[in-house]
Amino acid sequence: MATGYLEILRARHAARLLVGTLVGRLPNATAAIAIVLFVRAEGGTYTLAGALAAVYGVANAVGQPVLGRIVDLRGQPRVQLPAAVLSGLAMAVFAFAGIGSLPLAYAAVAGAGLFTPPLEGGLRALWPSVLRREDQVHAAYAMDAVAQEVMFTVGPLLVTLCVSLWSAQAALLVLNVIGVLGALSVVVSEPSRAWRSAPREAHWLGALRSPGLLALLAAFLFIGMALGSITVASVPYADDHGGDAVYGWLMAALGFGALVGGTVYGARQWAGEPARRLRMLVAFLVVCYLPLMLMPDAVPMVALTALAGVFLAPAIACAFVLVDRHAPRGTVTEAFSWLVTTFTVGHSVGTGVAGPVVEAGGALWGFAVPGVAGGVSLLVLTATGRVVAAPGQGAVVAAGSENDPNRAVEPRFSSGDRA
Repeated sequence: MATGYLEILRARHAARLLVGTLVGRLPNATAAIAIVLFVRAEGGTYTLAGALAAVYGVANAVGQPVLGRIVDLRGQPRVQLPAAVLSGLAMAVFAFAGIGSLPLAYAAVAGAGLFTPPLEGGLRALWPSVLRREDQVHAAYAMDAVAQEVMFTVGPLLVTLCVSLWSAQAALLVLNVIGVLGALSVVVSEPSRAWRSAPREAHWLGALRSPGLLALLAAFLFIGMALGSITVASVPYADDHGGDAVYGWLMAALGFGALVGGTVYGARQWAGEPARRLRMLVAFLVVCYLPLMLMPDAVPMVALTALAGVFLAPAIACAFVLVDRHAPRGTVTEAFSWLVTTFTVGHSVGTGVAGPVVEAGGALWGFAVPGVAGGVSLLVLTATGRVVAAPGQGAVVAAGSENDPNRAVEPRFSSGDRA
């Protein structure tokens, strides 16, 4: 397992691109908690903090596919770095202006979210040009999913560390400076400067004109809902079984399970059709969500939460392969950005749905939401099975000089039958 990942990281530019992307995404991974802590330090209410964090999230969801499309048209350096600088400057305005002027505060966090650079989609567009071999690209997708779990675990710890050492304002500023440096590290690299998307057909829908991609987005909307509902349902459970410490352990266990699952998944090659495998992974995900309704004591509940996360990263990694397949020619960055946006929106919807459910029926019914949402996701994948399994537009493009994933990887699916 370790040998396979080390082989990827030893490839020229691979480690730099992975680390640079993760560092560049730190402001996005920590924005919600950093905004809440800053507003609290400024004397604002939790309602205001939640509203500002929500505005950031909505703006981010809108900006990712838009910026992704511009990246496909203009290249990475001309979009990623200016976007990172604008996002950091907007957050700096928020940090210095505070909440004295609410219109300014809302505008600043909206700008920070809107201009968050689509580094995540950009990295997945670069993997084929860096690694070349199909099996390495697929392992890199899994490693990418695992690395995100690490980032979303470490990121909040960095926020609290900055707050304890300096202040909540300093946390906002420091993390956004680090984010700009991460984006800079990516865009000045040779693969990022050389990458060009394949020529694209002019169409106002862009990547969304692909039926296979639309089916995947619909499925992952509900997976995002499942994950968001777990974060809410865990709160009343923790209140009855030990408080904030138990809640922290539950959230850490969810991420740890995904980390373990993604690591194991990416350590081997998988034969067969990826669409069928994705349905199996989502089915396992649903099965692992259901035991949460047992709500045992804290220690076994932490174990069940870890189990609930095991198939998340593998499902995401498998979805990356299918997104790459179904992205219309010249829209790969936009397509990956749409997946990020859909998952984020689903997560937000899940938290919104789980709240009233928990108030009406308690934690038990709250933990029923992820099972239901996961089941709907499985139904979507089953109903659209033929569409998702069909060769995407990128799969029929002959390999050429341009290092677009649709050219570098997908033409080999039909012959190699591996994903």
